[in-house]
Amino acid sequence: MKKIGLLPRIVIAIVMGILIGNVLPEGWVRVFVTFNYVFSQFLGFLIPLIIIGLVTPAIADIGKAAGRLLLLTVGLAYADTIIAGLLAFTTGTMLFPLLIDTEASTAAIEKADALVPYFQLNIPAILDVMAALVSSFVVGIGVAYTDSPILKKGFSEFRTIIEKTIQVAIIPLLPLYIFGILLGMTFTGEAYHIIAVFAKIICIIFVLHIVILTYEFLIAGGLSRKNPLRLLINMLPAYITALGTSSSAATIPVTLRQTKKNGVSDEIASFCVPLCATIHLSGSMMKITCCALTVCLIGGLPHDLPLFLHFIMLLGVCMVAAPGVPGGAVMAALGPMAGVLGFSPDAQALIIALYIAMDSFGTACNVTGDGALAVIIDKLHKTNASLSPSSPGPHH
Repeated sequence: MKKIGLLPRIVIAIVMGILIGNVLPEGWVRVFVTFNYVFSQFLGFLIPLIIIGLVTPAIADIGKAAGRLLLLTVGLAYADTIIAGLLAFTTGTMLFPLLIDTEASTAAIEKADALVPYFQLNIPAILDVMAALVSSFVVGIGVAYTDSPILKKGFSEFRTIIEKTIQVAIIPLLPLYIFGILLGMTFTGEAYHIIAVFAKIICIIFVLHIVILTYEFLIAGGLSRKNPLRLLINMLPAYITALGTSSSAATIPVTLRQTKKNGVSDEIASFCVPLCATIHLSGSMMKITCCALTVCLIGGLPHDLPLFLHFIMLLGVCMVAAPGVPGGAVMAALGPMAGVLGFSPDAQALIIALYIAMDSFGTACNVTGDGALAVIIDKLHKTNASLSPSSPGPHH
């Protein structure tokens, strides 16, 4: 029997949590609350290690070979990711308060905390989140600069351990964790409220991801003097593949083929597409920003622009290091969510559930956008090449 994917398991967990939460006695609910307490402590312990394990080798791997093309690609991908985050924040600030009854939400969340676990096992993290981030930057840049083979190998082996831990210990237990959270929420009677809120938010996220793709391809079409709609239609096979796989990495072969169809030169396509699959995350950024803003509004947490700008810029860097597995970006986002926005483990779990429920749309948005970026970079690179003095220009 083929293993059930993560998304169906999470959907089953949500449905089961809501159905069983109405009938299960408190004693049993507390068993799951206890599991959730221990699991969230373990997750909190892992977050700094996830950051160090993923961000350090990512920075070290870029190395000194950061040529002009690399800088151009990274700069554009990061800028587009940040714009997507700010677009999500602006839209959310205007629309979400109309959809969310904050007072009822805050009361509901406080009620959920009424259930206590049978025992508490505290697992303090080795470093706090900001310390882990700064260490990753310092060490990563140091390793890249000194080109130390031993440290490089050490960190890439550490990355393998972290990716394996996420794959074996975190992802398989996530459905159970989410089941426990919804069980507790249903038992205290506020699951319906939260789900109603998130259903409205999901509709907005869906519209936003179409908006992002539209402006990416309008810019690409405008710069390259090609028809934006034609460019977008050419990228549709990549979009559909990403919907099916929820993984940017798995979609690379299709993205590459379709990007070349859009008239991007082979060398640029082969360079841009695999790189952008890792660093261009406009869809994921938009989704996580929307989800985080929703949780801030429900929980009555601060959500001003300077705070979210800090969160978005940090998230843009953290997600680059995310493993290419389904739900990888949201795992990398746990750091900034805890460090900048001060989210509790329960709030983080809500975001994980919501994010993974829409994972394929975010990935499809990322991947299709990679095609637009490749067209832009191809155009800029050609312009650069023709402007540089080494190229034989017309002599007057």
